[in-house]
Amino acid sequence: MTTERTQQEFRFKGQGRREIVARFDGGTITSDGGAVLLAEAEERTRIVERFAICFRDQRSPERVEHTVCQLAMQRVLGLCLGYEDLTDHDSLRTDPLLAALSGKSDPRATLAGKSTLSRLELSTAAVDRYKKLALDTQAVDRLLVDVFLESSDEAPERIVIDLDATDFAIHGLQEGRFFHGYYDHYCYLPLYVFCGEHLLCARLRRSNIDASAGALDELVPIVERVRARWPKTKILVRADSGFCREEIMAWCEAHDVDYVLGIARNSRLLEMINYELGMAAMEFAATNRAARRFCELEYRTLDTWSRSRRVIAKAEYLADKENPRFVVTSLGLDDGDARKIYEEIYCARGDMENRIKEQQLDLFADRVSARTMRANQVRLYFASVAYTLMHALRRLGLAGTELENAQCGTIRLRLLKIGAQIRITVRRVWVAMSQAFPLQDLFATTLANVRARAAPAG
Repeated sequence: MTTERTQQEFRFKGQGRREIVARFDGGTITSDGGAVLLAEAEERTRIVERFAICFRDQRSPERVEHTVCQLAMQRVLGLCLGYEDLTDHDSLRTDPLLAALSGKSDPRATLAGKSTLSRLELSTAAVDRYKKLALDTQAVDRLLVDVFLESSDEAPERIVIDLDATDFAIHGLQEGRFFHGYYDHYCYLPLYVFCGEHLLCARLRRSNIDASAGALDELVPIVERVRARWPKTKILVRADSGFCREEIMAWCEAHDVDYVLGIARNSRLLEMINYELGMAAMEFAATNRAARRFCELEYRTLDTWSRSRRVIAKAEYLADKENPRFVVTSLGLDDGDARKIYEEIYCARGDMENRIKEQQLDLFADRVSARTMRANQVRLYFASVAYTLMHALRRLGLAGTELENAQCGTIRLRLLKIGAQIRITVRRVWVAMSQAFPLQDLFATTLANVRARAAPAG
């Protein structure tokens, strides 16, 4: 039996004798009219469709109301549109536009509720009597790299692979919870791998580990997949001092992969740049402005490195203190002097922080409230696929526009959140968007740009 919801009225002061009365009785109206652009990006990239294929479905076909592809599309679109919780879908399930974009042949059909979507997140590694959905995590990892490889028509001369770790705060008794002293709370310590704005890997990890733990396990298959597609492309690995480990550097050197890694300062390194620090201090005293000098060192640790390596040192003096920094690199003199390698190559890794923030703040990657780590990893995959779809829209549709460098939250607010009335006829789903929408020209340009791209083969 359908539950009748008591209609509330909200009264506001108007102008003159007319007051303003608001009610939730507008009928088939959506606040997400711009989601049709996401569906068009999906049509050209098939990101969510291929993600759904990574699930093994052993449910009885005659009892299935929502296919895995429909469930995945509903959940990913929900994240892209700003609906972070599964409970939101108990209301969204009646949205005819979301139903049409999720693949329902009849937009008036009811979508999945929170319980059904939860079963998708709780899918196991193998199906059994009680769990009929299983996710192949390695297939998802390959998909993220494949989407990146498909983004370029020609092999680039060089790509830069960035590694970084961040924290996902934990507020319950989830599996694998540990207190991290640096972040000062219980958290997970996920590993992210990006190439520019392309997400290549998002791996959930416990926080009682070294920041570099498992990084090489993720890096190796990524490099192999890139090399299989682009055998002549040079690869540079870039990361902060948390990843300056012998096994990573030795593997890169053995496989013709360059690296630029931060290195923690120590007394030996500081002694080696004592002259440059003194000169920077003298320059600051003369100009009262921050001064920096660069130099190169041949350096080897006492017992952890297998060989001497090229270290770039920045001797900087700020208002009241020294600020030395060091990076170790396999790049040669042909790739640039000390200043170029530090300022133009290494420091550019800071943009990866913006990509991680997009995942956490805009697409809710840090919503890790499920009991098991595997379920939270699946949640992270959904957020990762949502980011990949949003980035596809940005890359394909917004290039050359005012939003070409916009973050996911800005794209959602400016281009996807459009009020629209939905009308369903025999042959069409009519989406009547607001006449007052100020970015109508940008909407048309974005759609034309996306449609100009051919869909991937296969």
